[in-house]
Amino acid sequence: MTPGGPAPRAQEIAPPGPVAVPRSPYRWYHKFGAFLLIAISLGVGLFLLAFPWTEYWDINYFALLPIWHDYWANTYVRGAVSGLGVLNLYVSLVEAFRLRRFVKR
Repeated sequence: MTPGGPAPRAQEIAPPGPVAVPRSPYRWYHKFGAFLLIAISLGVGLFLLAFPWTEYWDINYFALLPIWHDYWANTYVRGAVSGLGVLNLYVSLVEAFRLRRFVKR
């Protein structure tokens, strides 16, 4: 553009549409971290879902304390712990479906 020349057209000033931004490449540690998160949350979820309903629930440190025994033996507490297990299973399921982000398109 010269000082005495013609004015630039609008097409020369702004790009014609949205500019594509390149996706950042996923490395091996991103994939490994996703698999690790799935494995840990699946294991913890299954443990928390089943453990409160076994006989081992009543023979631990908290169940032997007289102050905590009434709360620890309550079925609502067992249900709440199992609910945390269901939440962990949900997280592992969502992360398993999000593994598609590592597929090249």
